[in-house]
Amino acid sequence: MTVPPDLNQFIEAAPWRIGLSDAEVERVKQDAFTRSHQAGATVLAHGSPSVHWLGVVAGMLKVDAVSSDGKSTTFAGVSAGAWFGEGAVLKAEPRPYAVVAIRDSTVVFVPRATFMWLIDQSRPFSRWLIEQLNARLGYYVGLVETFRFKEASARVAFCLAEMFNPQLFPGTQARLAISQDEIARLSGLSRQNTNRALHDLELAGLVRIQYGAIEVLDLQGLQAFAKA
Repeated sequence: MTVPPDLNQFIEAAPWRIGLSDAEVERVKQDAFTRSHQAGATVLAHGSPSVHWLGVVAGMLKVDAVSSDGKSTTFAGVSAGAWFGEGAVLKAEPRPYAVVAIRDSTVVFVPRATFMWLIDQSRPFSRWLIEQLNARLGYYVGLVETFRFKEASARVAFCLAEMFNPQLFPGTQARLAISQDEIARLSGLSRQNTNRALHDLELAGLVRIQYGAIEVLDLQGLQAFAKA
């Protein structure tokens, strides 16, 4: 079977590819497949079987949960170059969130059997996966701490800065094509408070507000602002 060029290039550029043999990488390429999704489309529904590990070839996704009263919360924005969903795949549980395309996106699906085979077969992959899970845990610990103890501007700064986490989101660009509504859901704030916080960050010279996007001007400053 011929591997599509975009899939071949994406897997060759994956951070976990380092240390794998050519034969191991070739199996992933043969087993994986890609799908394209228009902006707003559901990539994976809440409660669907966790039978694939996911990578974002192009575009941007969001990881959403909806409470019993219908309130939507966005746990993370997932940019091109990122891999995610390993926790649910490891536990083989129904996916506890929905995955939705924010922009037109191409997503690669690696079957669970291939993912588990990599863990058993490759020590470098297992080491990378441990680092990935540790970074994921650190993100959520930081998120809870920020939500409990920080003001609105710091919460928004944290959510934006974490989209540049080099372990979790290695391909994030300075211009984030994400709406203020999505940022509000990421930071657990109202649209009005999010708008005010973004203007505070803009006045501080950390970001530039654009139509349908936020441009990060000073990542280190944004990270420091989030921790202040």
